[in-house]
Amino acid sequence: MSDRKKVLLVGIDPSLIDFSSPEYAAFPGLTAEKVMAGLKESEEKLSELGLEVELCLTDFGETAEATVRDRLERKRYHCVLIGAGIRAIPRNLLLFERLINVVHACAPEAKICFNTMPSDSAEAVQRWL
Repeated sequence: MSDRKKVLLVGIDPSLIDFSSPEYAAFPGLTAEKVMAGLKESEEKLSELGLEVELCLTDFGETAEATVRDRLERKRYHCVLIGAGIRAIPRNLLLFERLINVVHACAPEAKICFNTMPSDSAEAVQRWL
C-alpha cells in the first residue's frame, strides 16, 4: 500500500465541450486537445512531487455525481480538485454544487481546491497539500 498522498482531479470530459459556445469565451483558444494536454501536464507535475494522481472525467450531470461518488468510495483521497470547466461556467452551477456535496459526504477529510485552467491544477493542489 502506498503512503503517497492521493489526489483526484475532477473535470468535464473535454470531448463533450463545445468550446465555440459563448459560455467558454473566457477561455479563448481552448480545445479538447489543449485541455487534455494541460491536465496531463498537471498530472505529471503532481506525480513528480510524489503524489498519486487520478483523473476523473464526467459528463455535464447525467452521471457525474455517480462517477465521482464511485471514485471517492473506492479510495481515500487527501485532496479533490474540481476544475474550472465545472466551477466557472454559469450553467454548470448546479453540477458544481452537487459535486461539492458529493465530496463533502464521501470524503469529508479531503481538502478541496480549484484551478483556473487545466495547466494550473498542480499549483491548486500544492496550495493545500
